[in-house]
Amino acid sequence: MAMAASTTEGEPMMDINTTPLIDVMLVLLIMFIITIPIQTHAVKLDLPVDDPNAKKDPPPIDPVKNKVTIDPAGTVFWNGSPVSLTVLRQYLDQTQTMNPVPELHLQPDPQARYVVVDEVLAITKRAQVEKMGFVGNEAYATW
Repeated sequence: MAMAASTTEGEPMMDINTTPLIDVMLVLLIMFIITIPIQTHAVKLDLPVDDPNAKKDPPPIDPVKNKVTIDPAGTVFWNGSPVSLTVLRQYLDQTQTMNPVPELHLQPDPQARYVVVDEVLAITKRAQVEKMGFVGNEAYATW
């Protein structure tokens, strides 16, 4: 830091002393950093409460998993046998009345037309299918 030398002895110095200003700014900066709330990256979830009166046995797992596949020609298969869209809807309605509701696995062929897949998805939505999953999504991955 350069200092201005005065030529006369009694002349006042014209430069301002910035050291106290810098000290005050540093103190304010530290106070600001301390008062900032800690940022948490937590996802808040409402977890179920463990009921001590409930049975500790896990719910029975239904082994029936119905599989709907669509081949490149647009044929819809229900557990390996070809069905029409009307019969598919009837099967879906029957599965939704079962207790517990079985899972539905949808596996369209990568070469299947999207129109047919969309029709099957619309039918499953109208049938109000509760448990549905897509199988074989890795076939659609593009590298």
